[in-house]
Amino acid sequence: MSVSTMAEVGTLRLATAGSVDDGKSTLVGRLLHDSKSVLADQLESISRTGTPDLALLTDGLRAEREQGITIDVAYRYFATPRRRFILADTPGHVQYTRNMVTGASTAELTIILVDARNGVVEQTRRHAAIAALLRVPHVVLAVNKMDLVGYEESAFTRTAGEFGSLARELHISEVTAIPISALAGDNVVEPSTHMDWYGGPTVLEHLETVEVTAESTDAPARFPVQYVIRHGEARHYAGRLVSGTLRVGDTVAVHPSGRTSTVTALDVLGEAVDEAHAGASLSVRLADELDVARGDLIAPADDRAPSVTQDVRAAVCHLADQPLVVGRRVLVRHTTRTVKAIVKSLGDAGELTANDLGHVVLRTAEPLSLDAYAEIRRTGAFLIVDPADGTTLTAGMAEL
Repeated sequence: MSVSTMAEVGTLRLATAGSVDDGKSTLVGRLLHDSKSVLADQLESISRTGTPDLALLTDGLRAEREQGITIDVAYRYFATPRRRFILADTPGHVQYTRNMVTGASTAELTIILVDARNGVVEQTRRHAAIAALLRVPHVVLAVNKMDLVGYEESAFTRTAGEFGSLARELHISEVTAIPISALAGDNVVEPSTHMDWYGGPTVLEHLETVEVTAESTDAPARFPVQYVIRHGEARHYAGRLVSGTLRVGDTVAVHPSGRTSTVTALDVLGEAVDEAHAGASLSVRLADELDVARGDLIAPADDRAPSVTQDVRAAVCHLADQPLVVGRRVLVRHTTRTVKAIVKSLGDAGELTANDLGHVVLRTAEPLSLDAYAEIRRTGAFLIVDPADGTTLTAGMAEL
């Protein structure tokens, strides 16, 4: 018997990004509306003046409606017969960069909108850089407002070419460019009748058919221990398998100590299984009575082991209003482990303030079992936390 992941039952996590007024909320509203994912009372509430204002389906905060911009991350859940979707509609304004990082951090695909009249602008570059930083596997360039440029192919190809050059600079490996009008519905759910020169998929068709990278399943097993359960003399280690596959009989190491043992039993929801895959919550029993505690990491005892280190180098996005400075004493939260640390370097920056992207070098008081974020996102990510009040200061992506 085995345990499946959510990806195997057809769920795609995606995020949207784009400059203010490029039409992100309208695009999301169009996806929900045209895929029949809007309830009748919701449709009525946004249609009282006649034509539905699709942006209001996502801009739920009063401040968002008054200012005409997206501020918070709005999560939407919808489905088609082919796939389920978890969509994070993220802010476009530079002052809400941290919100975009939050929404895109777990995304498997990011839709970056640009206005066909303006092409690639500074915020487009910033959003592309964040997608590259977060290693989002798939990027869709939605060239919006094609109706305002007469549905001209040249406007689309010019913008797609400019973004393609940017993607190569940032080492974004996969970009799918789609010309759309979110307001009119062209190439969002239904193919456009105005752009017969375009023969590619609609946005929804691409979302339904894109092959999701099975990083978490294909990567080496990583099992952060959340707590220890005792059954008589036996000890079981409970937690969530964040990547890879664990099987009964596997030889594993417990980090940071590096002590090795063999998996003798796996239990999921009270039932013994022979193997478990990424995403499963389970308990693990080992052949040897090792000293294992919360915060330890169980992984293969071979060359696929994580890096155990006290010197952490990472790309970061600073989230807090209070700045991060060299010499500051902080906590680092990585999977189920929390350790003390000091900020040794901030690259060329004197400090990091809210929404800044940068680099950091940390020295931790105890070893961390890290993977490069580019290889395994779940064990390459961490948070820098204020030890005084527990405020999250910075999101980090390990560079090994």
